Amino acid sequence: MNFKNAWIISKKDFRTYFTSPIAYIVIAGFMLIMGWMFFYTLSHFEMQSMQYQQYNMGKGPSITDAIIRPLYGNMNVIFLFLVPFITMRLFAEEKKLHTFELLMTSPVTLTEIVLGKFLSSLLLISIMLGITIVYPIILFVGGNPDLGPIVTSYIGTLLLASCYLSLGIFFSSLTENQIVAGSLTFASALFFWLVNWASQASGPTWGEVLNYLSLISHFNNFSQGLLNSSDVIYYLSFIGLGLFLTRRVLDSYRWR
Repeated sequence: MNFKNAWIISKKDFRTYFTSPIAYIVIAGFMLIMGWMFFYTLSHFEMQSMQYQQYNMGKGPSITDAIIRPLYGNMNVIFLFLVPFITMRLFAEEKKLHTFELLMTSPVTLTEIVLGKFLSSLLLISIMLGITIVYPIILFVGGNPDLGPIVTSYIGTLLLASCYLSLGIFFSSLTENQIVAGSLTFASALFFWLVNWASQASGPTWGEVLNYLSLISHFNNFSQGLLNSSDVIYYLSFIGLGLFLTRRVLDSYRWR
C-alpha cells in the first residue's frame, strides 16, 4: 500500500467538504452546542462552589468531575449525531454522480481508497476537536484542573469518533442514497452506544459481553484520566473491522 495515494485521496475529499455547506454547518452547529454546554457547566460549577463556601461544606466538586467529564461526555453525544452528516456522502455521492466507476478503475488499491476516505473525515473531526482546546485553556487560566483527564478525554473522544466514522464509511459504501447511509450510521452507532443497557437482564456472561461491546463503556476510563490498553485495543479493532468491511464491499463491486 502506498500511503501517498491514500493521502492524495484524503486531501481531495477534505477539500470537497468545504466546497459544500456540509463542513460549515457541521462545525458551526458543533461549536454552538459545545459553547453553550461549556458556559452552562462552568456557570453551574461556579454556583456550586459558592454554595459550598457559603455553608462551609468544604471545597465542593472538582473541576474534573463538574466540568471536564460531563463536557467531553456530551461531546461524544454530539458526535453521535454529527458524524452521519460527515460520512454519508463519502461513497454515496460518488455513486450518485457516477464518479464511483472512475474511482474504482483508478490506479490505486482498495485499501488506499478506504484509508483516504477515512482520513479525510478524520481530519475534519480533528479540526473540530482542535477548536475546543480553547475550553481547557480557559480552565487553566481561571483554575487548576488536572491535565491527565483532559488529555485522555481527547484521546478517547478521537477514538470513539473514529469508530463512528468507520461505521459511516461502511454504510456509505453500501448505498448511493446519502439519507439512507446517514440513517443507518446513526442507528448502528446508537445501538453500540446503548447495547450495555440490556446487560443487567442478560445474565453474568452475556452481561459482560454486552458491556464490552458498548462504545461508551470503554470511554469511562478515558474520562477518569486512565489510559487502558484494553479500551484502546477495542476501539482500534472496531475501526479496523469497519474499514475492512468497507474494503470487502468495494471489492464486491469490482467483481460485478
